[in-house]
Amino acid sequence: MKIAVGLLLLVIIGLLGTIALSLIFGGPSQPPAMTGINGPFKTLDNRDLPELSHYPARDGSRLAYRHYPASSNDASPRGSVVLLHGSAGNSRSLHTLARAYADAGFSAYSLDVRGHGASRDRGDIAYIGQLEDDLQDFIDAVGPATPRTLVGFSSGGGFALRVAGSQHPQRFAHYLLLAPFISQEAPTYRPDSGGWTSVGLPRYISLALLDRLGIDTFNHLPVMRYAVDDEAAPSLTPAYSFTLAQNYRPRPDYLATLEAVDRPMRVLAGRDDQIFRTEHFAPVFQHAGHEVPVKLLPGIDHIGLILDPGAIDAIIAETQAFLAPDKE
Repeated sequence: MKIAVGLLLLVIIGLLGTIALSLIFGGPSQPPAMTGINGPFKTLDNRDLPELSHYPARDGSRLAYRHYPASSNDASPRGSVVLLHGSAGNSRSLHTLARAYADAGFSAYSLDVRGHGASRDRGDIAYIGQLEDDLQDFIDAVGPATPRTLVGFSSGGGFALRVAGSQHPQRFAHYLLLAPFISQEAPTYRPDSGGWTSVGLPRYISLALLDRLGIDTFNHLPVMRYAVDDEAAPSLTPAYSFTLAQNYRPRPDYLATLEAVDRPMRVLAGRDDQIFRTEHFAPVFQHAGHEVPVKLLPGIDHIGLILDPGAIDAIIAETQAFLAPDKE
């Protein structure tokens, strides 16, 4: 009996030691900068970038967004779109797309999702689920015009899918996912997201284990780093804590999330995407609770999807397609 207890203690001590070492030394390394992701933003003309506005969140924070009013030349506004940026980004990265939406008659809102840009401490949030609370607080405080479409790019698309498959999908009438992150277990995933991410897997696994045990003391530790270059890093969010990484994505059981989708949804991506295997989007979204049209644009890569004029025209057209049934 004493031997068994001693062995059990040794196993526990060894496990605790392994977790401690993983937390200390098992974090992510810094991947080399990806020119294809960083470069396209350096030539953009942002002289007409709107000033940041702010809304109150339930924890007392003032979170940032940019508003692009619908063009005054359109006699009948088409509702609103709420834009969610990709990993490491902020509202500025979706300026070109937001401006196009406004010109097309939509009232557009580009968010600095909490943990990014001017919305609180970059790279971390307080708890998993806080981003959903923030989105509801934004709707309550700002009141975007209906019908509302949630448009998410990359990780933002993954979070939009999370919202669509949640208990409160009615916050938005439609969901448009632009080259969305689905899961590291989905066939759309490339190793290290094509070089964009570095995951500290030992730390990530240890924190996931502790989180299941109700221990979240160390969830602020970074588990992911992104391939941003030194010039862009000061305005971006180069690393995510465990909490932010777990929240700004679909839920771990992505198939269950897809099956729970019951609102109109569309997916758009480029055939030349270097981050995801976009040819697998159509089979993956066959698991959704209803039909989800998937379109792939030839000659368009990951960042080109939100910057190329032809791709932006396609995004606007997909959003307008949501409204066709509303006009019948």
